[in-house]
Amino acid sequence: MAKDGSTAATDGTATGSGDIARSLELLWGTGDRPSRGPKPGLSLDRIVTAAIAVADAEGLAAVSMRRLSTELGTGTMSLYRYVPGKAELLDLMLDRVLGEPLPSGTDPADAPAPPADWRASIDAMARTYLDNLRRHPWLLKINQARTVLGPSALRGLELSLTALRSMGLRDPELISVIITVNSFVEGLARTRADAAEAVRETGLSDQEFWDGQRPYLERAMLSGAYPMMASLSEDTFSTEFDHFEFGLRRLIAGFEALVAERTADGTTDGTADRATQRATEQTTEQTAARK
Repeated sequence: MAKDGSTAATDGTATGSGDIARSLELLWGTGDRPSRGPKPGLSLDRIVTAAIAVADAEGLAAVSMRRLSTELGTGTMSLYRYVPGKAELLDLMLDRVLGEPLPSGTDPADAPAPPADWRASIDAMARTYLDNLRRHPWLLKINQARTVLGPSALRGLELSLTALRSMGLRDPELISVIITVNSFVEGLARTRADAAEAVRETGLSDQEFWDGQRPYLERAMLSGAYPMMASLSEDTFSTEFDHFEFGLRRLIAGFEALVAERTADGTTDGTADRATQRATEQTTEQTAARK
């Protein structure tokens, strides 16, 4: 059982499953720095970087404090002076990779303006997330239901909400837009990752796998028991069809219909303009204060 009384995994496969207070201290830079013992040159940044490299190459299961000590050329106990264990390390790894596509710095004034059109913002969000999952497929293996929010996670959410505010939807609906887009991307990415993993584990290519089933499927189609399946065109399951592009366009079209409906009946959320005005005023004040 986790320290907060939950039953979340404590083996480093679920975010927020370790010492949450310690993870937050490390994420926000408020934790004490080791004063003695570690090998010179060792740092929390190097540890997180090495952990991500191992996870990218071999999967999350390969990440352990012992393995990282070998990669970094130091004793295992030296690592524990920086991070309590794998569960807390995962919180740091997640925040790091979430921040890769984002502009550096936490000051909103340093961030580039989001696309003027919210449709372009959703398109960019989906493509950026898909690229992140391709580069770090281990993200699909972890439970992010209780993510410990660090600077990168909050900055990403801030930028996303800013980009979508012009939709005029209620705040819970804006969060739902983000969840819907991310869930769509994760679903396709997981399917692709699972297919690649199946090839590695079985040694059979996709073509070889389906060729082995062909005689049985042909007999089934000729039996007359599956008329709809038998009537499908030859390119129905073609790998050339871009399911990502098709699905993303349909999602955006659906959001367009909702926004148009809200605009037509005058039920768009009036807090959108006020929030945008407040954000602009705050940015202006912050910029002036730095001069």
